[in-house]
Amino acid sequence: MSENVRCAVLGLGRLGYYHAKNLKTAVQGAQLAAVADPLKGRAEQAAAELGVEKWSADPYEFLQDPDIDAVIIVTPTTTHADMIKQAADCGKQIFVEKPLTLHLDESKEIVKKIKETGVICQVGFMRRFDPAYADAKKRIDAGEIGKPIYFKGFTRDFGSPPAEFIKNSGGIFIDCSIHDYDIARYLMGAEITSVSGHGRILKHCFMDECGDVDQALTYMEFDSGAAGDTEASRNSPYGYDIRAEIIGTEGSIFIGTLRNQSLTMLTGKGGSFDIVPDFQTRFHEAYCLELEHFAECVRDQKKPIVTEEDAAINLEIAIAATESFASGRPVKLQNQTGQMPV
Repeated sequence: MSENVRCAVLGLGRLGYYHAKNLKTAVQGAQLAAVADPLKGRAEQAAAELGVEKWSADPYEFLQDPDIDAVIIVTPTTTHADMIKQAADCGKQIFVEKPLTLHLDESKEIVKKIKETGVICQVGFMRRFDPAYADAKKRIDAGEIGKPIYFKGFTRDFGSPPAEFIKNSGGIFIDCSIHDYDIARYLMGAEITSVSGHGRILKHCFMDECGDVDQALTYMEFDSGAAGDTEASRNSPYGYDIRAEIIGTEGSIFIGTLRNQSLTMLTGKGGSFDIVPDFQTRFHEAYCLELEHFAECVRDQKKPIVTEEDAAINLEIAIAATESFASGRPVKLQNQTGQMPV
């Protein structure tokens, strides 16, 4: 393998193209070697824009390419399971965006396949790599706030994706809250044992025909005895708002800010500051760091800090929250993999 891990980005939607651009311009230890997307003309266009020689309308083409070390899978969620399994059989190292799949049985199959083939699989829960969350993890593990006893999270999006996306997203608990479930497990150093999901349509009426809601809350209990809650919203008119709070027996940690820049305007009419406009702005460093971590794991053949096993657990939690919301009753969880967060 060359010094730089040669990556093919499969899927060039908003996030896929963003990953490809970061690999080309900002990620150390990795090289953008190829791009693929089934949309007519999209891969060729992206290749020209990013200065990449190899491109294809068939994302599966590069699974057989001996010059490709790893694949970055950013195709629709419904294609993840098959693509991961085929990539693993071809010996490709795998980075895949969340969720791993929308089905528990498929997630178990993926975990089994990764173990059988021995390839590396990292899943895109980028908050673990955000400097603020990473610093909070170190401080919690060092005992600076005592024992963590309550987690509170916020995932507030500026608006809602279109109905076509919502229909295939798995619902707000899988599409949005799953990030909070993952970071809660990671920061609390504990597994979620019970969830109670709640939600309502407050603004986007088309959610009803999609079987989804635009405002949700999950109450969580952990095997450490701790508890927590996390809010997911598609109704944040002021900007992209991602924050968390961990309360400990001896202190608390607050993570995240609404400020896009450290600049405040004061006039006779009042004060103001710029608010984070989108997820790429808020987590740009985290997106680059997660791919650098992936490249390092591929080169050194070591396990990533967030794996297919974590993704399977997170999916189980999200599905349980969805079921709880539908039934109006709490749902207890059984950890599928027996793995604890690192």
